[in-house]
Amino acid sequence: MAKVAFIGLGVMGYPMAGHLARNGHQVTVYNRSPGKAEQWLGEYAGSAAPTPREAALGAELVMCCVGNDDDLRSVILGEQGAFAGMSPGAILVDHTTASADVARELASMAAESGLGFLDAPVSGGQAGAVNGALTVMVGGEAETYAVAEPVIQSYARMMRLMGPAGSGQLSKMVNQICIAGLVQGLAEALNFAQCAGLDGQAVVDVISKGAAQSWQMENRYKTMLAGEFDFGFAVDWMRKDLSILLEESRRNGAQLPVTALVDQFYADVQAMGGGRWDTSSLLARLQRNR
Repeated sequence: MAKVAFIGLGVMGYPMAGHLARNGHQVTVYNRSPGKAEQWLGEYAGSAAPTPREAALGAELVMCCVGNDDDLRSVILGEQGAFAGMSPGAILVDHTTASADVARELASMAAESGLGFLDAPVSGGQAGAVNGALTVMVGGEAETYAVAEPVIQSYARMMRLMGPAGSGQLSKMVNQICIAGLVQGLAEALNFAQCAGLDGQAVVDVISKGAAQSWQMENRYKTMLAGEFDFGFAVDWMRKDLSILLEESRRNGAQLPVTALVDQFYADVQAMGGGRWDTSSLLARLQRNR
């Protein structure tokens, strides 16, 4: 069992830290809103710290799951950041969906201080975090990965080392590209079925047994047909992720015409007041003019 710190108790980090505690690891948590840390302590065995630095003191591994590049730097760097509290040989595992650039930057800084660093964004949404069934895409050194892997397995269904620092973030970008196109296709299909007067449930029952089947269809079609969009990853966060990957594509030359278009569709959803709706709310955009 390891001594672990977990920084960031949002919809993903909260249950992830909980799985670490349930698996017997000694967990210290930090959250910018202390009330969330107190709530976590009411459910799980562990302790809370007032700063990332204090949370990281003596930890073998420090897990982090916050919002974006700037949030990440704010909890890792500086006098009260996690790096300041970590001992040589300790490993920081970043589960934030951030840029590959910040992953490489932090990996370099960690190496200079004798620390390990893994960029390890996750996929599977809130349900995957709650159920301990996340997919984890990891960038970093193989030796560092080997040490961290048994601990990360507390909340992972699938994990793999994808390459050097930044490779985890780049792999997560591939994941988000796939999701953007799939959700838009599903939204258009369900909207078409409704416009054609078909029974949406009956249509999905049939086509989900063939080549059209997908995770998005299996897990989102019922709530989409019901006009309910409060089940999973928010549009605001998806746009953050798409912004990162579209910027990366401008550097590496990858053409992402469909992804760029869907990003603009999500901007329309935000303009409708749906920034906190889940990503399947692309259907609501299509239905607004019916």
